[in-house]
Amino acid sequence: MALLLRFVLLCGVADFTRSLSITTPEQMIEKARGETAYLPCKFTLSPEDQGPLDIEWLISPADNQVVDQVIILYSGDKMYDDYYPDLKGRVHFTSNDLKSGDASINVTNLQLSDIGTYQCKVKKAPGVANKKFQLVVLVKPSGTRCYVDGSEEIGNDFKLKCEPKEGSLPLQYEWQKLSDSQKLPTSWLSEMTSSIISVKNASSEYSGTYSCTVKNRVGSDQCLLRLNVVPPSNKAGLIAGAIIGILLALVLIGLIIFCCRKKRREEKYEKEVHHDIREDVPPPKSRTSTARSYIGSNHSSLGSMSPSNMEGYSKTQYNQVPSEDFERTPQSPTLPPAKVAAPNLSRMGAVPVMIPAQSKDGSIV
Repeated sequence: MALLLRFVLLCGVADFTRSLSITTPEQMIEKARGETAYLPCKFTLSPEDQGPLDIEWLISPADNQVVDQVIILYSGDKMYDDYYPDLKGRVHFTSNDLKSGDASINVTNLQLSDIGTYQCKVKKAPGVANKKFQLVVLVKPSGTRCYVDGSEEIGNDFKLKCEPKEGSLPLQYEWQKLSDSQKLPTSWLSEMTSSIISVKNASSEYSGTYSCTVKNRVGSDQCLLRLNVVPPSNKAGLIAGAIIGILLALVLIGLIIFCCRKKRREEKYEKEVHHDIREDVPPPKSRTSTARSYIGSNHSSLGSMSPSNMEGYSKTQYNQVPSEDFERTPQSPTLPPAKVAAPNLSRMGAVPVMIPAQSKDGSIV
């Protein structure tokens, strides 16, 4: 019984091998971003496969768990390539005669989103076969920059650094000296394949031009570095100069502030003095008004004086009036008649006269 079952199984396997099969082995394909990936799919048919030929490529993206999606299809002697928007216009069959047994495709202008598992499925009834291919898209190293981290002076410690702007891991580094003796210091040998070289107690012999090459599985990039180790600078002198400069600046600022405050105090004092003069001291009278008031007061007192002393008094008082005032006033003011007391009039020889009283209309009462 066991022998019979074994015979049936062997016959079934033999029959399957004689049907449609894909001869290309499963494999992983690595390509750089922007390049074209060739995904092979070669198949053979058996005489029993008489149905219509259908070829289908599917993708399982690496960034999600969605079901397989068709990216290109051949059925009924027609080709369809608008199933998958992310690859539309970038996926093509490599053969013009798919019935010849070549269902390979090209994926152009590769992007990181194209990473995933691709499946080639060929069907020609009653035969059916499929194979899977792993596509990996890598980024070449690019934008590599070499620079010195630290002061390039004799006796100092600093670092040589090599940093690419982008590049898929893993990355490999290789340093070389391109100038002078091209002999590298022994202490550097252990770090010649790393992105950073630590320099201890630098000497002038380290000066020269160095190159750093960055590699990964799909490409490489390079940068150059010029190292110039010089004697140490006079730091004490620089520090002293900086301190002196700061002190001079502070002195200058202090002088400016002092001058500004002094000027403000002077302006404030002048304003206060001017204000006191205007409000506390009345303005002086003009000479003309003084002279007129002086003359008027003297004339008003004539009525109480006798004729004997009037002449001397008038001469004395009028002589005291500045001539300048009379020059400014061409006409002497009209003085009111002097009022003389009655006793004085009698002494002066005046005769009293009785004047009759009159009414308002002029008639004598």
